[in-house]
Amino acid sequence: MKIKTLLLVGLVLASCCVPISAQNFDVYVSDAGNFNQGPWQILKFDQNGENGQVFISDHLAWPQDIFFLENENVVLISNLNTNSLTKFNATTGAYLGEFATGIVGPTRMELGPDSLLYVLQWQGNGKVKRYHLDGSFVDDFTATGVGTSIGLDWDADGNLYVSSYNGKLVRKFSPTGADLGIFISTNLVGPTNIWFAENGDLFVNDWSAGVIKRFDSQGNYLGVFATGVPQCEGVDFFPNGDIAIGVGGTSSVKVFSADGSFIKNLVPPSTLGLLLPNAVVFRPIQVNSSHEVFKDISFVTPNVGNYFQVSNPDATQPAASFEVFNSAGLFIQKINFADSTSWDASKLANGVYHLTSKMSDGTIARQKVVVQQ
Repeated sequence: MKIKTLLLVGLVLASCCVPISAQNFDVYVSDAGNFNQGPWQILKFDQNGENGQVFISDHLAWPQDIFFLENENVVLISNLNTNSLTKFNATTGAYLGEFATGIVGPTRMELGPDSLLYVLQWQGNGKVKRYHLDGSFVDDFTATGVGTSIGLDWDADGNLYVSSYNGKLVRKFSPTGADLGIFISTNLVGPTNIWFAENGDLFVNDWSAGVIKRFDSQGNYLGVFATGVPQCEGVDFFPNGDIAIGVGGTSSVKVFSADGSFIKNLVPPSTLGLLLPNAVVFRPIQVNSSHEVFKDISFVTPNVGNYFQVSNPDATQPAASFEVFNSAGLFIQKINFADSTSWDASKLANGVYHLTSKMSDGTIARQKVVVQQ
């Protein structure tokens, strides 16, 4: 199940983990402008929708989505017109080159349960592509394509769902990419972003109908969740459950409560020339951690494998636990020394993981390991 907001996860920054405040974040908005004609831009605001600035305005070609690689201080933008994912400095917005190419009309990007980047294609064969977080291609995850695909999410069982704008449907795939058929084929006019709620309901931004619709876990239509959102697409979530929706019909970002009631405009209409907000992404602001001291300590062995043993407990004592983060900075799990002195990583995807353990003197022990099955 997708957790769109980064406010709920820990971040691995460079070689260490830095705590973040769940109440301090910036809002990034992709502006698709006049579709394939532009002007295109990525805007940045504070969490109140104020202090706006144009963050990126060059090397864009019908931008679709925004994805941060925190450990590299990089932000990726999917560009439909150039068939590529483009890299920019996440602090300054400076252009850094191409992350991945040869994607026929890339739209939505999401980090999957396997810590790989999933990318949808608007055109071409419509297959869902997967990439390592260094930009190297993994595979076409699905053998079945979804034309004009523009929204994706996972349910609690790890099944992948992909929306098709022109197909007016949502298709379902197994955790291995096997086609499980059409999940929703009625009551949609032009679906874009989709997301699952904790209770298993699926929410769909219906761009053409101008409403957000809700379906149950079996794909049955439950009705309209929110109205007044013509050309709705971008979406992210506040810690309190409120929902930010990019609304192209009003050139604004609106906020709705968890029950679908309109609250306010987070970004008022046409701010900084905003035309078509097709992606809305919250990014935590790093708190000042200059007082923290990190120590590179090997407290588990081996450094490569899928089963790790706490080999040097005295090094981290009297710490009671260590935390595991993947290479994108997402929290994976916490190991309490009182419960176990080992870590079974056999169910995780291959890749680099970061372990941290806070000491009683305020220092943080850290170790990098490679999970390899």
